Amino acid sequence: MGRDWVADRFRPEPNPLATVEFRTLVNACIHCGLCLPACPTYDIFGTEMDAPRGRIALMRAAAEGRIPLDSPFVRHIELCLACRACETACPSGVRYGKLVERARVAIEQRRRPGWAERLLRRLALWELLPHRNRLRRLARLLWLYQASGLQRLVRALGLLPERLKVMEGLLPPLPARHPAYDRPAPALGERRGRVALFLGCVQDAFLSPVNEATVRVLQRNGYEVHFPPGQTCCGAAHLHVGEEAMARALARRNVDAFLAGEYEAVINNAGGCGAMLKEYGELLADDPAYAEKARRFSAQVQDIHEFLAAHLHEPPQGQVAARVTYVDSCHLRHAQKVVQQPRDLLRRIPGLELVELQAPDRCCGSAGVYNLVHPEEAHQVLEAKVADVRQTGAQVVATSNAGCQLQMGYGVQRFGLPAQVVHVVELLDRAYRSPEARSPSEKQL
Repeated sequence: MGRDWVADRFRPEPNPLATVEFRTLVNACIHCGLCLPACPTYDIFGTEMDAPRGRIALMRAAAEGRIPLDSPFVRHIELCLACRACETACPSGVRYGKLVERARVAIEQRRRPGWAERLLRRLALWELLPHRNRLRRLARLLWLYQASGLQRLVRALGLLPERLKVMEGLLPPLPARHPAYDRPAPALGERRGRVALFLGCVQDAFLSPVNEATVRVLQRNGYEVHFPPGQTCCGAAHLHVGEEAMARALARRNVDAFLAGEYEAVINNAGGCGAMLKEYGELLADDPAYAEKARRFSAQVQDIHEFLAAHLHEPPQGQVAARVTYVDSCHLRHAQKVVQQPRDLLRRIPGLELVELQAPDRCCGSAGVYNLVHPEEAHQVLEAKVADVRQTGAQVVATSNAGCQLQMGYGVQRFGLPAQVVHVVELLDRAYRSPEARSPSEKQL
């Protein structure tokens, strides 16, 4: 019997959310509403459909085929920051991050983006982020843009359209050079082990001083630091926008790169990337060739604060006289559950005064690529965060994630806050490198 091509052409597409796994995740919600006060977008819009409970109701309706995966559904799901603060607030253990991730993958499977969006995605997600050397070359060009004075001229004349203006405003002061990472960094003093450092993509190209500080602090505490050459982007940005196949491909590359060596831990210093790396076991659970390897890799991943809190063999001795507030990375706090360790490390720095925010669990609005895709909504979230920082009177804003560092750097500049934005590990590095902390032999160098 011949195939009915007409019937095939008009047969409805299968519902990608109509799975037992997805419905089980959705049905864990008991509709108590305790997630609403924790949700930044509910705070902005005040609408049920822009809160976790409302979005879960939409996902349930979509999974049951009662509503289509069209514009209204897409709009509410895309406006979610995926900060996962609702997971911390939820008494029922709803895995909201997994739900919104599956919903976005389903949306992406049905969407038919225009040529301009396809081109932009191709350039950013496929041709740039997975390629560290290309990102470094881009960063070098942007360094020339800053160093030549062109940036000041462009800003003074207001030449950029609003969306490009936001993107340009996120640029930190860029380094003139990038480290080679072509050989291990030796331990200083007593050798206590060997670790591998996940360099990241944006972190390596645009915030390389953070990686350099991470290496020096690990060396100071007796660790030989390795840099597996085959590593690439973690894939979080891809998964945030529903590009699941590419995220899995990048995960496989990282698993292969890091399992090729023997390390005490795989160290990561960006909360969002670390959350992604720790979830490779789930991402590749259905891949028979990688499921076990991915679980083994994820078990090795540790955030730098998590690792140092347990392995700070040489506490910093140098003074860092500053009033500091710490801005939690959402994925470090809510996904990795690393909350106290960054604060404990900051308190170990002589002379440093740590002042807590009133709402430390609130997102800054970076949220992966959210601040680029939804700049107006991200601006409102950021404004509230900067106001919270302002009331602390802090001179320094300490962060633990690349996106947060870029977003808060933009925020203090945009809202005229006289504060410096740095990573926690950079403050530790300052304490180790200050004159009073250096040995006589180091002072002669």
